[in-house]
Amino acid sequence: MPHKKVNWIELFNDLIFVAAIATVTHTLVHVEDGHIHPDYFLKFALIFIPIWWAWVGQTLYINRYGEDSVKDRLWMIFQMMFVILMTASLSVDFDAYFLPFLIGYLGIRFIAAIQYLMIARVETGPRKIVAQYLGYGFLIGGLISLGSVLFDSWFRYFVLYMGIAIDILIPLIGRKHLKKVPINTPHLLERFGLLTIILFGEFIVSIVAIVNGVDHLGKGLLVLFISFTLVMAMWWQYFENVEKKIDKESETSGQVIIYGHLVIFMAMSVIAAMIQVGFLYSLHKGLFVSLAFGATFLYFIGTTTVFHKYRHPHTRLGMKHFFILLGLIASFWAVSFLLPVQETVVFIELACFFILYAFMTVK
Repeated sequence: MPHKKVNWIELFNDLIFVAAIATVTHTLVHVEDGHIHPDYFLKFALIFIPIWWAWVGQTLYINRYGEDSVKDRLWMIFQMMFVILMTASLSVDFDAYFLPFLIGYLGIRFIAAIQYLMIARVETGPRKIVAQYLGYGFLIGGLISLGSVLFDSWFRYFVLYMGIAIDILIPLIGRKHLKKVPINTPHLLERFGLLTIILFGEFIVSIVAIVNGVDHLGKGLLVLFISFTLVMAMWWQYFENVEKKIDKESETSGQVIIYGHLVIFMAMSVIAAMIQVGFLYSLHKGLFVSLAFGATFLYFIGTTTVFHKYRHPHTRLGMKHFFILLGLIASFWAVSFLLPVQETVVFIELACFFILYAFMTVK
């Protein structure tokens, strides 16, 4: 399989998503009387999913059909203006920013649909069928979301996200067609790796906020050491697998990579938020522990699923090691929930888990 190079306009496009990721992560840093209101968890998901899908949409088009031509660059530049509009409209106050968010999101999705329909005119065979299928499918999803402007109150959000849900399901429904035009695996893994770096950037933002927020140098240095050790263990485990353990010649529809990373990214965002919340805010201990270890569990399941699918068979994580790691998460979770441990201990436990996870999967 030829290794398609990530082009510079894709990297520039990623920079715009830095602000979007920061906004969605900050959604969970709203602590009131020791709790995060359930509305914020819902809003976190409702903001995160369109961001992820907007990024995925253009990435997959470039992966299958992009050529870094002047035409493709102009389309992406045009799309980036809508990404900026959507990012500027991301807020927990949905009503006040509904219309600009809708224009931004639909602009991104309609451009993707147009690109697929235009490329279908010059392609032949399965590549033509896939381009037509995705173009018309995304157009339908976008038109349903557009219908939300006809309604008021909660129902317009129902219509908006029904269109987004259909948009997301289109590739899954047409998987048999997409398998005939496989993704460029090296390019797609590199693209998701670059977005993962952005998510790791949110960890650094949280660590800096903590070091600036604590009133004792010794505590600041301890927090820096523990939290950065945790982050580097996660980084090592993820990128060592992507770089050395994955079969980059696999020819698939790429859906395990795509949808698996939604779980991975949401989990990373929650962990990054909990690093900041755990040291700077008075969150109820049970909620803090459950969010920290629940997100760790989801990250573990997400990365294990993605890497298991694409790793060389002889390097896959065995069932014995899988259950050891799962048991470790459960044990740390139970101990931290039931015993009066401090937040620092929780992060030491998380760091120990990720160090062991890295060791077991990259050795």
